Amino acid sequence: MTATMINPNQAYEQALQRAGQVNWKIEDIIGGDKRLDFSKRFMPEALVRVNEIACLNEAEKLILNQIRGNSYLHLFGAVEEAIVPSVLNHVKTTGLSDITATQALLHFAEEESKHIRLFRRFAEEFALGFGSRCDGIGPVPDIANAVLQHHPLSVGLAILYIEWMTQNHYLATVRDNVSESLDPQFCSLLRNHWLEEAQHATLDVLVVEQLVREMLPAEVEAGVEDFFKLIEFLHGGFMIQAQLDLESLARATGRTFTEAEQQEIQAIQERSYQWTFIGSGISHGKFVQTFSQFGPIAQSQLTQIAEKYSK
Repeated sequence: MTATMINPNQAYEQALQRAGQVNWKIEDIIGGDKRLDFSKRFMPEALVRVNEIACLNEAEKLILNQIRGNSYLHLFGAVEEAIVPSVLNHVKTTGLSDITATQALLHFAEEESKHIRLFRRFAEEFALGFGSRCDGIGPVPDIANAVLQHHPLSVGLAILYIEWMTQNHYLATVRDNVSESLDPQFCSLLRNHWLEEAQHATLDVLVVEQLVREMLPAEVEAGVEDFFKLIEFLHGGFMIQAQLDLESLARATGRTFTEAEQQEIQAIQERSYQWTFIGSGISHGKFVQTFSQFGPIAQSQLTQIAEKYSK
């Protein structure tokens, strides 16, 4: 295997320094006079693909876009409830021998905990302003626990691809998006989330590299194979969420969709979920670079799955 060349001590120190420069509070982003604007879309079209649905009018597309915004943060909150204990477990193995690494990882866990609180606060604001119930997959603790039952390397790789995915979503579809009139408050939430996630990927790479160094080749192979199984587990959850979104849309619009309309909405939204939450992450160049250490067979598997979920 060819390991990614990273200087751990320098990387942990730099992550700590960057973390100190970004220190927002939840009340700076949402609550009080900082309200969501339900006359605007929350999510960029590239991530939700509601404009492709011919059976919906513009008002209904706006509603589905907002439902997808709610689901987007619900799903990230669920993932981050698995990230926190995973990072804390890694801290136990690091101990006090490398105090800089331990401090950086603890701060990492603290920021992820703050994100969970942020998403829950958003959910409260959304429920107050949207007007009807929107369901998310769960219970969230059960999802987090199911993820953590997987191989430690599998979990580490999943966290890493999700971190790169988060950054790509903001940079590619939100930051310089002048063609869509998105809610500034929701964009602010995504921006501040990105600011802290920007250094997490570096820490995740270090965690993955340490796990690989401490494992026998057979254990690494098992972890990589289990990563593909974890992707399929997550995919199943995303498909359920797409169905829940359709039910939320029917409640919000008061409309009974025909079977053909349901099939159209479901098919487009399933493809959207696959790209947004899987394809855009596992095809990210930085993730592919880290994954390259596992050899050509694993790389080929990753490429095939990325192509499958990029359609």
